[in-house]
Amino acid sequence: MRDFESEERLRRERKRAAYRRMRRQRERRRRMMMFGGAAAVCLIVCGIWFLKPNSGEQDTPAQLSAQGASETEEAAENAEVSGATGQEDAALSGTAVEPEGQEAPAGISQDGEKEDQEDSAGQEDADAQEEPAPDLPFAAGYTFTGTDSAGAVNGETVTSSNAVLIDLDDNRVVVQRGAGERIIPASMTKILTVLVAAEHVTDLDDTFTITREITDYSYSNDCSSAGFGDGETVTVRDLFYGTVLPSGADAAAGLACYVAGSLEGFVALMNEKLEELGISDTAHFTNCVGLYDENHYCTLYDMAVILKAAVENDLCREVLSAHTYTTSSTEQHPEGILISNWFLRRIEDKETNGEVVCAKTGYVAQSGSCAASYEITDSGKHYICVTADAHSSWRCIYDHVAIYEEYTE
Repeated sequence: MRDFESEERLRRERKRAAYRRMRRQRERRRRMMMFGGAAAVCLIVCGIWFLKPNSGEQDTPAQLSAQGASETEEAAENAEVSGATGQEDAALSGTAVEPEGQEAPAGISQDGEKEDQEDSAGQEDADAQEEPAPDLPFAAGYTFTGTDSAGAVNGETVTSSNAVLIDLDDNRVVVQRGAGERIIPASMTKILTVLVAAEHVTDLDDTFTITREITDYSYSNDCSSAGFGDGETVTVRDLFYGTVLPSGADAAAGLACYVAGSLEGFVALMNEKLEELGISDTAHFTNCVGLYDENHYCTLYDMAVILKAAVENDLCREVLSAHTYTTSSTEQHPEGILISNWFLRRIEDKETNGEVVCAKTGYVAQSGSCAASYEITDSGKHYICVTADAHSSWRCIYDHVAIYEEYTE
């Protein structure tokens, strides 16, 4: 079962961190307002001083400027206080916090000069904070309700030992069987592999040369392969598709080395992502391929969270939804390599009340055949289904068909 107390603690920590970020952003904006206001007041005061008749006691320009700056600071603080309550409430509720890392163009002052580095960074953070959240076709967030109250999966039509169906429109568990039990995710691991890589890659047309270490790693562990050879130079895009469609260990290892420089470095990024998604208490990965390891595990619930995050990423969704793909021409493969997502090709003509858009399968002896898939129904609803420990790849497919057909709207 999931540790809801730990999850709530993690959510509170994230909200506090978001609140601290917003406070820093407000402080930067306040300093900028004070600077601009003080400059404006100084100009106005100087103009008034030069225009005032030179009779009687008068305030000096320096005194007037100080007074104006003080009034400007007080007004800015009042404005910040009056507008802060709603932002703080939004941050603490977790509904108005934009993802980190979004940047806006650096601010330019009225005289055409660039702001200093700190103010520019603050303005970028502020602009990113004010950008609207991306439009999602379903509910935001990675916490699914109803795990304990969800109905049981029909044992006559679904034979996988573990199964879960998530309604993404309200982040609710519809039916489940052992969704909170620890499983070996096998090659479903590669969903997280492409998700982490997609968040670090900037040029899909960049190239990477497959090394002997990578091909040996794939061969010695008896992994499935995209078919890349030692010394073959392929595009990063090829590595993404090769990781998912044929579940190529050569492509996954190449992608990991391209992003992090080593398999170990990439695994560290994967576990950081698990923590970011709030599932590190029940999920931990030791490799990017899905090899069996007693410390490589997650739950079906966790895998549903990972797939949801991947579906929200444009590149991951594109790769996970491809039925076929031909890799780029290389010296070793002048016509490229035609690769397929057999799960999608086999399920596309089955009755599932809609279209299975994205999917990734896996198999190791310790987990049987498993798969995670995302469907959009004919009525426009969105679901994620994850199963594990089916006795064959075809049985795994038919379990997804049965779950979608019986429990989706």
